Amino acid sequence: MLWPLIALPLAGAAVLLLGGRRTNGWGHLLGCATVVASFGWAAVLFADLLGREAAGRVIGERLFAWVPVAGLRVDFGLQLDALSVCFVLLITGVGALIHIYSIGYMKQDAGRRRFFAYLNLFVAAMLLLVLADNYLGLYVGWEGVGLASYLLIGFWSHKPSAATAAKKAFVVNRVGDIGLAIAMMVMFAQFGTLSYAGVFAGTTGASTGALTAIGLLLLLAACGKSAQVPLQSWLGDAMEGPTPVSALIHAATMVTAGVYLIVRSGPVFNLAPDAQTAVVTVGAVTLLFGAVIGCAKDDIKKALAASTMSQIGYMVLAAGLGPVGYAIAIMHLLTHGFFKAGLFLGAGSVMHGMNDETDIRRYGGLRALMPITFVTFGLGYLAIIGVPPFAGFFSKDAIIETAFAAGGLRGWLLGGAALLGAGITAFYMTRVMILTFFGPRRWSPEAHPHESPPSMTLPMMVLAVGSVGAGALLALGGRLVDWLEPVVNPDGAHAHHAVPVWVMSAITLSVVLIGVAVAYRAYSTRAVSPVSSEWVTGTTEAARSDLYGDAFNEAVFMRPGARLSETLVGVERRGIDGAVEGLARGISAISSTIRRSQTGFARSYALSMLGGAVLLLGILATMGLS
Repeated sequence: MLWPLIALPLAGAAVLLLGGRRTNGWGHLLGCATVVASFGWAAVLFADLLGREAAGRVIGERLFAWVPVAGLRVDFGLQLDALSVCFVLLITGVGALIHIYSIGYMKQDAGRRRFFAYLNLFVAAMLLLVLADNYLGLYVGWEGVGLASYLLIGFWSHKPSAATAAKKAFVVNRVGDIGLAIAMMVMFAQFGTLSYAGVFAGTTGASTGALTAIGLLLLLAACGKSAQVPLQSWLGDAMEGPTPVSALIHAATMVTAGVYLIVRSGPVFNLAPDAQTAVVTVGAVTLLFGAVIGCAKDDIKKALAASTMSQIGYMVLAAGLGPVGYAIAIMHLLTHGFFKAGLFLGAGSVMHGMNDETDIRRYGGLRALMPITFVTFGLGYLAIIGVPPFAGFFSKDAIIETAFAAGGLRGWLLGGAALLGAGITAFYMTRVMILTFFGPRRWSPEAHPHESPPSMTLPMMVLAVGSVGAGALLALGGRLVDWLEPVVNPDGAHAHHAVPVWVMSAITLSVVLIGVAVAYRAYSTRAVSPVSSEWVTGTTEAARSDLYGDAFNEAVFMRPGARLSETLVGVERRGIDGAVEGLARGISAISSTIRRSQTGFARSYALSMLGGAVLLLGILATMGLS
């Protein structure tokens, strides 16, 4: 029985949305209970999978015939295997902690019941996305995630910035969704089915061109959901939503969907090397793109958003390396779920104690006043920069090592980009850490920093434990790799490391320490102005402007698209509409001319009849003479 996993949070959303004000008093508790119950059921199913042989770790459930037409037959079916159970546990586990955190964070908000309904809807949609056994079911969950993100990012829609950010996220994601929709059309044309089993079985007989087209379209979809270049521009603006939304989007749900899509579609990408090259290129570019932007952000949430863009870039890069990288991509996704959720909830805790101030230049010295937040945020910081033995050390280092193991110039470029990204990550995260918790106090007299209530700090503590131990738990002994291998790497391919792993780890750690040292020198040894941005060493206007991502999209896509639309409208109006209207005017003119011959006078009709008779007699006479 897989359907309760989705039905529980979906039922919670329905009760809270349809129950109205009658549920205000206990709606938040119901919202938390449904996700906790879903996590409990996921743990039971996970235990069931653990008790099976590797080849039999699949639970399938057909609910009903969904699209029973002549050429296309799609069942509404669910599938839990070694890959999807990782996502289910992450979505429900981290999602439950974020729900609990939201009880305290949204306590004073008049729309708290509606907020929990949207959170439940978000979790249900993401669960459908990862549990569907076919691409059409995945697409429904995919669109459900897009809808829920729109509702949550724009939750405070009375703020123009929040309403604009929600619309931006919705529109940008629709661009990627077109890729997934067209990919499904190509799949059906090529394989006659949309089920994973049918599509993957048909890949061996498909042309490389068709598989490349499908792979590139799936990559476009992944770029939209996972905020990868060139569809990354919505992610920073999405911070306009409440902080728990940011944590849910960045750690457990939306941005992980693109990575899931690529890894799940591995049999397609494995036979389409050009599409794989596009995937690793997008990942390498995005991990550096996001890291550079993170160096220039003064808003604590936007700095973490840029970090998410970069970290997802690492996952996409690993997924583009093929079977040797799929499990490593998922490992980093899982460890990232812990430390990024912890970092965002920590940022929310700081904002909660600072009257919703988000500018790190107006913080400073908070470690003494918010000790729990400081420790939990600090553990997440150590995990994301990859300090051993914290979680990020095991997963991100593995990606760097596997990238270098690709060999040749390709390996050096990809590995170099990943290594450089690790150094920049250490720099900007150290900057956030120093300016928030160390140095002199720079906040306004109106602020009264204080520790958050237990409903907020307890989830942060649990996530901090994951930030410390999740990497070792998943990596040591190859646990996660062995667990996922039957699904993502059935042939048992392995990376061939030209350099010993311990040497690469030492090099990576050295680069990280350099990044920390540069940030420490830049931000611990000089005064920080709470209003001026000139003090930021090495920051460029380009990085502060998100490397002109919006300007690029506007210049390359929006304005040409608007001009094309205007041209097509002009062609339609002057061409198609003009031809139709011209024909109508011509017929009207002819009708008007003919109408004038109808005078209504009998003598005119008699004269016409006489003329016709004379003409007819003349013709007959001519024919007789001949």
